[in-house]
Amino acid sequence: MLGTIAVVLLILWVLGLVTAYTLYGFIHLLLVIAIILFLIRVIRGRNPLA
Repeated sequence: MLGTIAVVLLILWVLGLVTAYTLYGFIHLLLVIAIILFLIRVIRGRNPLA
């Protein structure tokens, strides 16, 4: 399950880099924010999937 999520996030990150010139990095920025928020929830000990 986590492997699948990691692959999806990696694909979205690559798409964010590729489309940075057309969408002004909006997708890349959203992905980075999502990863940071996910890590904060994990560090604080909350269930990140709920």
